[in-house]
Amino acid sequence: MTPDVDNLRDFSEQLLNGDREALAKLLALHRQRLWRIVHLRLDPCMAGRVDPDDILQEAYIAASLRLVHYSEQRHFSPFVWLRMIVGQTLIDVHRRHVGAQQRDARRETVKQDYAVSLASFHLASARQRRTSPSHAVLRSERNSMLHAAIESLKPSDQEVLELRHFEELTNNEVAEVLGIEPKAASIRYVRAITRLREVAAATPGLSEVLTQ
Repeated sequence: MTPDVDNLRDFSEQLLNGDREALAKLLALHRQRLWRIVHLRLDPCMAGRVDPDDILQEAYIAASLRLVHYSEQRHFSPFVWLRMIVGQTLIDVHRRHVGAQQRDARRETVKQDYAVSLASFHLASARQRRTSPSHAVLRSERNSMLHAAIESLKPSDQEVLELRHFEELTNNEVAEVLGIEPKAASIRYVRAITRLREVAAATPGLSEVLTQ
């Protein structure tokens, strides 16, 4: 659930006043969104050792300590500010448990998970969600092709698609994260989708994925 403008303004003012109760309410409001982001970005080798809930709790503590500095970043909406801290916490956890040498491998895994997420967005019909072996193989093949198509795009195109479909941010939130105007974010997204469809059109068996 996304709060209305008045609630966002209230949260911002409360955070400026160092209100930890408001911070807890903000985390509770967006917990599902943040949990999903952490879950999909968490290194598979850390499964069983680190729980997304633990990372969110660590992020809450970090956010509490940084409330005194919130005024320096008040140009971010409360959610985007909290998302930023969650992301930094996740990076710190990866460094502690995995090590810098694994970062490139993790980025590849993230992109694969994201491709699956984006594919699911476009393959959401009941027939395509059937769990028969033949349909599972077909989904796996299409996900692999979609991953390759995404990888062929420019980093800026990959980024906006990841924010919109993998993290499920709104256009205004994407604009905040990228530091651009909402209209520019919308244009960048449309261009990225168009380029992805152009790549898909040239890939046998993939073009129908992005037209359904």
